[in-house]
Amino acid sequence: MELLNMNYFARAAMLPLCALLFVACSDDATSQDEPIIEAPANPGNDGIYGFVDGCFSMDAREAGSVESRFLQVSAEGDGFAFATHAQEDAAPFFMKASDLGTYLFYDADGRYLVVEDAAQFKGFERKDSLLSDIKTLDDDYLPGAQWELEVSAKDDTRFQVRHLKSGHYLTGEGLVEDAQDADVITLYPAEGCAEFPELSVDAEGEVRTEKFDDGSVFGVVETHSHILSNFGFGGGGIFHGSAFHPLGVEHALGSCEMFHGVDGRKDLFGFGYDKGDDLASASLIGALATGILPEFNHHTDGYPTFTDWPSAHDSSTHQTEYYKWLERARLGGLRLIVQHATTNSKICELLAGDGVQPIRYPCNDMVAVDRIFEETRRMERYIDAQAGGPGEGWFRIVESPEHAREVINEGKMAVLLGIETSNLFDCLLTPYLGIGRCTEEDVVEALDYYYEQGVRAIFPVHKYDNGFSAGDGHRGIIELGNFIQTGHHSNFTLDCPDVPARFDHGDVQFGGLNEPRADYFAAPYFDMSAFGEAPFDTLKPHIGILAQGPLVGDYCQSAGLTDLGEFLIHELMKRGMIIEIDHLPRRSYQRAFEILSENDYPASGSHGGDNNGELYALGGVSKFNFGACADPNEPGTRVADMERRLGLMADAGVFEAIGFGFDLNGFAGAPGPRFGEKSVCAEQQSNPITYPFASFDGGVTFTEPKVGERVIDFNTEGLAHIGMLPELIEDVRRDGVTDAQLEPLFKSAEGYLRMWEKSIQRGAALSE
Repeated sequence: MELLNMNYFARAAMLPLCALLFVACSDDATSQDEPIIEAPANPGNDGIYGFVDGCFSMDAREAGSVESRFLQVSAEGDGFAFATHAQEDAAPFFMKASDLGTYLFYDADGRYLVVEDAAQFKGFERKDSLLSDIKTLDDDYLPGAQWELEVSAKDDTRFQVRHLKSGHYLTGEGLVEDAQDADVITLYPAEGCAEFPELSVDAEGEVRTEKFDDGSVFGVVETHSHILSNFGFGGGGIFHGSAFHPLGVEHALGSCEMFHGVDGRKDLFGFGYDKGDDLASASLIGALATGILPEFNHHTDGYPTFTDWPSAHDSSTHQTEYYKWLERARLGGLRLIVQHATTNSKICELLAGDGVQPIRYPCNDMVAVDRIFEETRRMERYIDAQAGGPGEGWFRIVESPEHAREVINEGKMAVLLGIETSNLFDCLLTPYLGIGRCTEEDVVEALDYYYEQGVRAIFPVHKYDNGFSAGDGHRGIIELGNFIQTGHHSNFTLDCPDVPARFDHGDVQFGGLNEPRADYFAAPYFDMSAFGEAPFDTLKPHIGILAQGPLVGDYCQSAGLTDLGEFLIHELMKRGMIIEIDHLPRRSYQRAFEILSENDYPASGSHGGDNNGELYALGGVSKFNFGACADPNEPGTRVADMERRLGLMADAGVFEAIGFGFDLNGFAGAPGPRFGEKSVCAEQQSNPITYPFASFDGGVTFTEPKVGERVIDFNTEGLAHIGMLPELIEDVRRDGVTDAQLEPLFKSAEGYLRMWEKSIQRGAALSE
């Protein structure tokens, strides 16, 4: 046994002498005749997960002792000590779960029970704030405030408490390394606790779990989401705010000033998207050179005031899918969500390389993908912990349509993992120095690994050229990014196939960069390998060609799927995985559709592509948008896009259902407001949202939504975060859209599951 409190040794050494002299031996040398104060009876408990959000006092005793030793605030007020026998003098703690079976002890004055340095133990600290991995920019940082409950090895009706940071165990005197030396801990119900900071869902009632008459599961699908984008882009603050944090909302959604600077002037990426300027504009070129915008950009305060964010339609670099907001969306009908890990190494390098933004780990795409999946699993555990134990939470990662059906039928949210990134599996067009191009063996190994990790949906390509395909053809800053990524000129041509294009169309902004090449895999013309270390210096020699004007016309990528890209498509099909096709440029899209059609294999067009309805004929899915504004002369027309797509499904003779694809946290905007100064509508609007209102299924009543101290007005702010989904649906209902018209939306989870099921069935057949 190695005790970390040396006072224990002094007391132990005095015991024989005390026995010989027949005197009591205690810290205050009181008489042995002083009565022992027996601890209150064991209050019982519901196990290590059963203390969440409860108010308790803590007693620590050696095994076999009946004398109480409650934890109380020290006389100086800056610490705690196990120094009172009286339960009424004990400190009451709100127990906030930070993980399964792990808690923060938060006292009546809003201070935490902390031990920062177990090796140099100087007492139990009482802190009013905590550092975290976010504030320290240390991905491995643990504060000394997290305490893990374990069933006591000496009394299976009580506990031993493990200090998460050190791995040591709690005693009345300090911390010990060996669990066998831990004190027996009893937690007694108490009163007088402070409420731990958290956001509200502003809804009452329970979701209904009935199926439709045809057996379809009830629920909306969000086909394209990025819940944890803060772990992309090097994990710093390019994207700010997390969907959860073990230390609570103050850390998940705190001020962004550390990253975005005073007045948000270091949020260059957000400025480029939100202020209507392309990232290649003159105003941003200067900011990239200096690292700061010349004028006010946005208010940085987060919890509890949230002056400017969340605001999904005009604040793209701030979190919009905090877990409480997702919970509110679930109460409004959201039952299936596709959680795509996304990032962009070149944006990360651009802002980190010149010191504009700090990062926690390398900008590499797959490093970020792995971290996002790790945190998504932690988020599932965190929500389980708030609900009282493993499997109890409403956020459930699913790896099969059967599991998804079970989850949805329980009224919970099924979460499907996917990947949307340019450098998939590190298969680059221009590989890193010393690394060869990906082989078929590399692809098989990577697919097997990520399938084992639970990934079921994959984009073969995103923005930039890679080893599988030319990039999606997005213009503007993406042209520049692809130049940096590959060292190649742009590769656009006017000789284009007649297929729909989501991104690969229109004028070429950087005309001077465009020199089409016959060999997609030709050696790069430029050496951009130093960009990660010195972005601006690497770009300076090329300012001349970057400054040339645009090329006008309907251009498209000259290259399409590579042989390795076709191999990837076939391997995805063999595994029954969901193939996301909307970032394929025109030639790749055309060839991918030929392969899919030849094999009767469905796909997902989660950015809205449907190849003029041919996607539905294969059993695939897409997404729709509500009309942004009501037509005062023709109520009920905001579902026109939905009904057009449903008509294509009817023509194909397939199941008629379609969901959303908001792309939140993916720099894609969101539905804006119909009223007020920021209205997106030209005509006068009517029938605003008022409260309370009922969910589509009638089981939940929604009240005015709040984020901390801020009340969000959907009418004048739009879909500020995912939790405003109930308002969005109610808004179209008030415009005259009937529940019958909305039924295909609430069958959209069923439609997605049918697509997934067909993928698995066809994959099994193709693997025979």
